[in-house]
Amino acid sequence: MNIPALNKLSNLNQRIVTGVVGGIFFLFCLTYTEWTYLGLILLVSVVGQIEFYGLIREDGDDPLTKWGIINGVLLNLICFFVARGDIPTKAFFFFFVLLGIIYISELYRKASNPFENIAYTIIGVFYVAMPLALLHFASFSNGYFSYQIASGCFFLLWASDTGAYFAGRAFGRNKLFPRISPNKTWEGLIGGLTTAIVLAAILSNYYNDLLLWKWLILAVIICIGGTYGDLIESMLKRSLQIKDSGNLIPGHGGVLDRFDGLLMAAPFAAFFLMFS
Repeated sequence: MNIPALNKLSNLNQRIVTGVVGGIFFLFCLTYTEWTYLGLILLVSVVGQIEFYGLIREDGDDPLTKWGIINGVLLNLICFFVARGDIPTKAFFFFFVLLGIIYISELYRKASNPFENIAYTIIGVFYVAMPLALLHFASFSNGYFSYQIASGCFFLLWASDTGAYFAGRAFGRNKLFPRISPNKTWEGLIGGLTTAIVLAAILSNYYNDLLLWKWLILAVIICIGGTYGDLIESMLKRSLQIKDSGNLIPGHGGVLDRFDGLLMAAPFAAFFLMFS
């Protein structure tokens, strides 16, 4: 995204401006109705898959982008309507049938590395779309949409990222995982975790769909899961020798750069909320 006024700002100021504007948009979508929430998750999922397949294509492979996105959208819709109580869980069988079309489609492409294309296509579904789809099960309780849990997960993720960023810049000395991400530090992780826990305690005073102890555990899950998500995407970008997954969000890179932590944290958060 090329916006001249934003391009003149420093990277930190770009992060702040786009963070505020994007935060307002996300907050509206996450809290207005379950349909605006669904539209937002679908948007993030589709753009994230497009970025992922674009990165793989630059590395010389040719994933089936169209079929990957169709499967990702279908998985999101099935999870949403199952969580909402509109359709039975056996609807998941339709997803697996459609997933099989990826193999059949590759037969007609006459590619030199067909199974690599198939593998990357399926990875795009399970790496990007599936975690976001599982978030639906965390956001619904007995068929009722909880905007508090949906927005709370994003608030905690942003708090963790922000705390880690500023704590790392101010106090970062000890490298967390230098082989993959030389800029991440233990001090940044502690700062992110502390910020998320403090926000979780504050949220519990206004968001009463979860008890305090659940908000606190959710903060830990999202912070640690988000950190691993960042490292996994860094591993992907390092293997492809690129800096950002895209340039859609000024100061933040692409959608994968901004939500890579959520992709790893969401399944664990959903598991905890469903079985706690």
